[in-house]
Formats: sequence, C-alpha cells, structure tokens
Amino acid sequence: MIDRITLNTVNTPSFGHSDRTNMNRKQKTVVTAFSVAGMTPVIMVMAKKKGFSLSPKKIIQTPLKEWAIFKYAPSEKAIDFGDPINIMATAFGSVAGGFIGGSIVDKSNIKAKKREVLNQILGNVIVPITTVWLGSKLFSKYQSRLEEGMPQIKSLSKSAKFFNKVLKKLPQVGATLAALGAGIFLGNRVSNYLNEKIYHKKVDRNIRVTDFAPHIDDLCMATTMMSPTSTFGQKLGKVIPLALIVPGYQTGIAQDSED
Repeated sequence: MIDRITLNTVNTPSFGHSDRTNMNRKQKTVVTAFSVAGMTPVIMVMAKKKGFSLSPKKIIQTPLKEWAIFKYAPSEKAIDFGDPINIMATAFGSVAGGFIGGSIVDKSNIKAKKREVLNQILGNVIVPITTVWLGSKLFSKYQSRLEEGMPQIKSLSKSAKFFNKVLKKLPQVGATLAALGAGIFLGNRVSNYLNEKIYHKKVDRNIRVTDFAPHIDDLCMATTMMSPTSTFGQKLGKVIPLALIVPGYQTGIAQDSED
C-alpha cells in the first residue's frame, strides 16, 4: 500500500506554496528561523571570499547597499548568488537548518522530514538548477545567431528602436522560460519517483501554472545566467537568498498525513 505524505502547510506565510500541516505559527516561525540560520554560514563564507568583513561592528558601520547580500556592482567584488554552486550550497544550508528546526518542534514527523530533505535537494534544487544551467549553456552557444535572425522594424523612430530591442530579446525570454519549465517538470518527476518508488509514499506534486511562482530562485538564476552582463540580472540575483529559505521551510514542515 502507498501511504501519503503532506509537504506543505496552512495559515502561515507559505512562500508561494499551498500548505497543509498541523504545525502552529510558532513552530513554523522556528522552522523559518532555522532555515535562515542554516544559510548564514554559507553566505558568510561567500562574503569572506569576496573580501567583505564579518566583523559586526564594521558591518553596522557599512552602508546597507554595500552589505555583502545587497552589493551587486562591480560584479567582481560582489557575491554571485546566481552561480549554480552558490545556489546549491545556500539551499543545502537552508534544508539542513529547516530539518533541524522542524525536528525540534515536531518530533513525531522526523521520518517525513528526512524524506523531504532528499526531495528538496534533488527535486527542487539539484535537478532544476542543473537543467537551467545546461539550458543557459546551450542558449549562449546559439544566442547571437538567434538574435540576429529576429525580424526588425525598418524605421529610425524611438518606438521602432525600442521594439527592435524587445524583439531581439525574445529568444532569451523563450530560452529562460523553457529551461525553467523543463527544470520544474523534471524536478517534479524526480520527487514523484523518490516518494512512490523508494519511499512508497503517495505525494500530491502535480504541476500547475501556480507551481512556477515558488521557484523564484530558479527564475532568478535563469535570468542572470541568460544575461550575465545585465545589471537587472545582477540585481535580481540578490533575491535568491530570500527564495532559498523555501526548501528549508518545506523540509521542516513536512508531515505524514493521517488519511
């Protein structure tokens, strides 16, 4: 018989996920705090490598925009949160923290949380990120050819110039969405396989349009990797650490369903 496991929660900030759990707000707050705590040492190492001071006194004296988690330019002096290795390392820290926090406040569901560790790391982190990375590499190989092949409006007006720029960016937009969609789909299949074939647990992981919303980290990474020199992409990458709280949170709130 295949049992069922619930992965999400209700009545709390859900980070874009549909939630079903018996955990209360205080427990979920603890899980979130531990997810952030798990990411912090990883980000501190990244910051140190880029020359940022870890001294609390110096951090307080530094303008907010110059903090390691916010600074985006010049790129060589800023943390590249869009880098696949950095994303995975940060996500692993989040998952570890979420698991520890969830195990402390919800001891009766530790087995469910252990299963969710693997689901999150493979299904929601490694598989989507690897897919997006491969997609970006493939796109960069043909980017110039694709952009040059886009139709252009033959006019010198400002509006025509604007639309021509938009048209040239369409292949990049399409590649980003395709890589993101493929990553989410493959991650979903991996999660279903792990639960139903290995754990013998029936999990409701059917893909819906709204499932794209929680994958902010994948979207940010796809955007930054498809346009690495873009200031917009660099700024967007700073959202990734916030988005990576999600895997840890989902791990910490995982519970076995009673039905």
